[in-house]
Amino acid sequence: MNSYGKVAVMYGGHSAERPVSLNSGAAVLAALQSRGVDAWGFDPAERPLAALLDEGFERVFIALHGRGGEDGCLQGALTLMNLPFTGSGVLASALAMDKWRSKLVWQALGLPIPDSAVLDARTDFAAVVKQLGLPLFVKPAREGSSIGIVKVKNAAELPAAYAEAARHDSLVLAERALTGGEYTVTILGAGEQAQALPSIRIVPATEFYDYDAKYFRDDTRYLCPSGLHPEQEARMRDLALRGYQALGCRGWARIDFLLDADGNPYLLEANTAPGMTSHSLAPMAARVAGLEFADLCLRILEMSDVG
Repeated sequence: MNSYGKVAVMYGGHSAERPVSLNSGAAVLAALQSRGVDAWGFDPAERPLAALLDEGFERVFIALHGRGGEDGCLQGALTLMNLPFTGSGVLASALAMDKWRSKLVWQALGLPIPDSAVLDARTDFAAVVKQLGLPLFVKPAREGSSIGIVKVKNAAELPAAYAEAARHDSLVLAERALTGGEYTVTILGAGEQAQALPSIRIVPATEFYDYDAKYFRDDTRYLCPSGLHPEQEARMRDLALRGYQALGCRGWARIDFLLDADGNPYLLEANTAPGMTSHSLAPMAARVAGLEFADLCLRILEMSDVG
């Protein structure tokens, strides 16, 4: 047995990403147990958080995706309970979950982001199309796993796309479509010690990298190494680290990018509790960097902290 004590792997929950979280948590739980960690599954949809203290848990590995697990709420509760947990604290988690506000932080620091606009029921949709061009993407600002995202190819589709995104969140974004490819960079560590793993290029067979392409389809291609020119790779990793540090992230996270037609990278969003399923990207990048799945889980657990 090791020094981690009794560890709760937090998975499931109430968010729209519950099925993915259950898969992530099961994989993490098995990996930690295989390395002798006294790890147990804990689903907050089925048990009160107070049971963590009642049952003597000493650390929490957060494998909850989406609202209630990745948005600062759980992080705040665990901080008040004085339980170390994996990943970012309250502020960084809340900022990263809110795609609009994370863009504002990055924009203030001069980091490149795709042009976007906030939509509501009174928005002049024609003006949005004029500003951003077509195609464009409409998305809930505080959802993950591409839930509620619609690709809009002509102006007549925009009102329905807004209505679909608004079913999932009161804060809705329209975003310029960039066509040079989708990439992601996983970060491990905190502060100046943070390390960017090799980038991954995502090549979906579908119209874009939607929920099915992420979790269920076998024809989505993942390239790691991604095939970028070394200078492009270095720039993307540097931007990922700067974006990560700007939000105050720690432990680990994944920063997603889009490239424009000229190959210039733009920060898209940050994920502070990335997926850990068989299709997930963080384990793929770690493996290329020489870190097997169980070792990655241990490394993340080692960096758990309070607050």
